[in-house]
Amino acid sequence: MPNIKVLNLSGGMPLKPQLDSLRHGAHIIVGTPGRVKKHLDKESLTLNKLQTLILDEADRMLDMGFFDVIQDIIRLCPKERQTLLFSATFPSEIKKLANQFMQNPKKVIVEEAHTEVDIEQIFYEVNHPKDKLAVLKSLLLHYKPISTLIFCNTKEQTAKLATQLTSEGFSAIAINGDMEQVDRDAAIIRFKNQSCSILVATDVAARGLDIKELPVVINFELAFEHDVHIHRIGRTGRAGNKGFALSITSPADAERLCAIEDNLKKAVTWGNVSDLNKTDANILLPEMITLCLNVGKKNKIRPGDILGALTKDAGLQADAIGKIDIGPLYSYVAIRRNKADMAFNYFINGKLKGRKVNAKKLK
Repeated sequence: MPNIKVLNLSGGMPLKPQLDSLRHGAHIIVGTPGRVKKHLDKESLTLNKLQTLILDEADRMLDMGFFDVIQDIIRLCPKERQTLLFSATFPSEIKKLANQFMQNPKKVIVEEAHTEVDIEQIFYEVNHPKDKLAVLKSLLLHYKPISTLIFCNTKEQTAKLATQLTSEGFSAIAINGDMEQVDRDAAIIRFKNQSCSILVATDVAARGLDIKELPVVINFELAFEHDVHIHRIGRTGRAGNKGFALSITSPADAERLCAIEDNLKKAVTWGNVSDLNKTDANILLPEMITLCLNVGKKNKIRPGDILGALTKDAGLQADAIGKIDIGPLYSYVAIRRNKADMAFNYFINGKLKGRKVNAKKLK
């Protein structure tokens, strides 16, 4: 939008560039609660001229423990303002927030783009949660999806499961609310550009993920709420593709399974672990490897600069180069596995736009 200055105040990013930008003001500020509150405390940000306040993904921000921070931010906003609140679910905390800070708000409900009917679901039951990992490995080896999004209910479980899968030889990485934004961005980029096959996430961390072609979603743990279950499995089957969701359950999930069946209006489909193919135990490794360069938009780097350096100077064919993502401080380029060393060695010894850059392989 011309003549509109938009400023990002996110945690995990350097504070000084944000302070410098705030001195010149902004029309729109998009930020995370913690970083916005930090600038308010430092008085580098004032809200006395605010006209519109928007809380996006409000339910998940509350799940992450930001209720008190959001309250503090809202109290510093002018009383005369428009407040918009977007939420995929409507728990009691959201009602409390709305009643406290909104006057006679209008409620708009948008129908889900996906329903369970659109997506094939298969459920596998284990007697004890400790048996879930073995079933998960069997599912990954049987279906061999290029990309898999696995959901857990806690941050601790995502980290533990990603570590376990990696130790078994799978290409897996976790994202959760404890990660710095730059690390979270790198993980998502690797997953999107197919240099990491498995992304293990909580519902909070997975919000905002937009992956058009996701072959399968796996619920390592069933969601506590049915609408969250719908939101999870709705990430597969986009862009006209058939959706496919697998869930690993235990007897403790009986009540949640009843809720799923009530909404399906039929019994769920159960899979048999003994039917899973165990003859081909080879793990499917991702085709790409991501290189991270310590230059970005701040250095006036464009995707064409990286592509040109790799094809003209490093001698790579264009089909060996995948998606290129340019961030504020870092750039990421996906390279076919058999050419990754060639590209890496070029950046270590060569130049990009006449300057030396640091490169590392993300693993």
